[in-house]
Amino acid sequence: MITEFGHFALILGLGVALVQMILPAVGAWRGWRSWMRVAEPAALAQLLLVGAAFLALTVAFVADDFSLRIVFANSHTTKPLLYKIAGVWGNHEGSMLLWLTILTLFGVAAAVFGGGLPLRLRALVLSVQASIGVAFYLFILFTSNPFLRLAEPPLNGQDMNPLLQDPGLAFHPPFLYLGYVGLSMAFSFAVAALLEGRVDAAWARWVRPWTLAAWIFLTIGIALGSWWAYYELGWGGFWFWDPVENASFMPWLLATALLHSAIVAEKREALKSWTILLAILAFSFSLIGTFLVRSDLITSVHSFASDPTRGAAILVILAIFLGGSLTLYAARAGTMEARGAFAVVSRESALVLNNILLAVSAAVILVGTLWPAIASMVWGRDLSVGPPFFNKAFTPFMVTLALILPFGAMLAWKRGNLARVARALIVPAIFALAVGGLAFALQTGRGALGPVGMALGVWLVGGAKYDLWTRAGHQPARLFRLPRADWGRAIAHGGLGVSIIGIACLTAWTKEIVTTVPLGGTFDLGQYQVELVGIARERGPNYVADRAEMTVRKDGRTIATLWPEKRFYTIAGMPTTEAAIRTGALGDIYLVIGDAQPDESYAVRGYVKPFTLWIWLGAGMMALGGAFSLSDRRLRVAAGAARTADAKVAAE
Repeated sequence: MITEFGHFALILGLGVALVQMILPAVGAWRGWRSWMRVAEPAALAQLLLVGAAFLALTVAFVADDFSLRIVFANSHTTKPLLYKIAGVWGNHEGSMLLWLTILTLFGVAAAVFGGGLPLRLRALVLSVQASIGVAFYLFILFTSNPFLRLAEPPLNGQDMNPLLQDPGLAFHPPFLYLGYVGLSMAFSFAVAALLEGRVDAAWARWVRPWTLAAWIFLTIGIALGSWWAYYELGWGGFWFWDPVENASFMPWLLATALLHSAIVAEKREALKSWTILLAILAFSFSLIGTFLVRSDLITSVHSFASDPTRGAAILVILAIFLGGSLTLYAARAGTMEARGAFAVVSRESALVLNNILLAVSAAVILVGTLWPAIASMVWGRDLSVGPPFFNKAFTPFMVTLALILPFGAMLAWKRGNLARVARALIVPAIFALAVGGLAFALQTGRGALGPVGMALGVWLVGGAKYDLWTRAGHQPARLFRLPRADWGRAIAHGGLGVSIIGIACLTAWTKEIVTTVPLGGTFDLGQYQVELVGIARERGPNYVADRAEMTVRKDGRTIATLWPEKRFYTIAGMPTTEAAIRTGALGDIYLVIGDAQPDESYAVRGYVKPFTLWIWLGAGMMALGGAFSLSDRRLRVAAGAARTADAKVAAE
């Protein structure tokens, strides 16, 4: 019964979304305030209805209701409760319902926290948001209905993909979707501004908090996915330039550019058309990511479905929203005239360069991701574009960005003094060069990647520190009186530096061994000696595992005992590896146990990975910096709006 209730709630939600899409837009066009005010209760009703549908699906998973096709295909009675709940979004249909739920959640947030916005703008924003919802209601109900029944309910299910039965993957998709879908708010604000024909500093101030919130969630989601790939897939890497990894990274790059561009639009009344375009593209790239995961265009461990029909439907949605918004953008180009002028050496110019680097790097990743499919369709050739291409094509943009970032943060608006900023940054520059030089001197037979990465990371961290120090007038007491946005920027820029250090050190100085070891045997792993003490068969809730006991010693002293596993999920019929990792501030010891060999030894893979933790520590700092900025009174959703709302009521 609850399943039918969830399905009915979803259908009712579509009706409410149609009302929210049409009535406020007509009210804004005709100046009917009562019609415009329909948007807020409609947004709340949508959330309640979609939330009820999502709750109904969750109850079905938890209660093992195998009469539902989606539960049968993605769950099992022996699966732990956490993964039964995660199974709700660990498949195509459920993930799209999560997508829609988050979309309605952001709509309610705009209705609740956007009270200071001009009524007409708020109505248009919620109308555009509802139009996105209508598209995905139709997509779910007609191509991806999660409430389809089986004629003859089985006694048990087929279980979920074992790779997804992991805490990292349980929380990774919700955060990623909060970022993906959160960018719809920037899109809605952009289209609403184009419909109004007014893009000004107030609009840029209103759109920034929504973009920042989405960027924070997207940062956390990408970091969780990277962490999962590192410890779960057993190959020891954190990023493989997989097409679906790229699909989440491209919107992040464009959202980062949008955040910086909106600052210029707010402060200087410049880059308005570019900011609008970035808001459109950032969400469009989120839709591209949704398409890549759900079409048969690419193959990925992250894919939810390989269904050309569903992929084509998402492609139609993308074409409608991207094509429609760009058409409106072209029609309104004359209303977005830039007013603020600035010198070549200024913070505005630095932010423009920042935007160019981020946007071009996203375009390079898009070309590399889609090129194999294009080559196959157009020329019938099978091509592979992998990490070597992306590393060589992407890295120069990030190196350039890291070099200019401290300068851009400290330059003055309109006209900056480069020599003065350079003098202020001389200490971090010297320290960065010293650290890079020391790293180069200590390594033997290696390239420049590690030292250069360490130097760049130290440069960013030092530059962020000196940015705060300069803004505080070199007085420690004034540091804590600085606006939270200043602290947020410094923490985020420093976090990028910390991540760069981790990425460079792991990439340049990882030590690896692949060998076979008998029980009781040992092998050398860098400066460590590892002994395979024994193998024991253990049974989990829905798997059996060969669990190895491995002792790690250094100079004869035991420093860790690790327990890697080789699991076999009996229902899914799929093996997985569970790496054992000793995590440290300066590096990880990473061990993987493989299959038994004919000579009764076991395949073993071992790594020493320096500074790995710093990758995710830096990502956490970036998200924390975004949260600091978001908590700044000046950047709250309604900040500044109330001051101008009264003056604009008459014009509505």
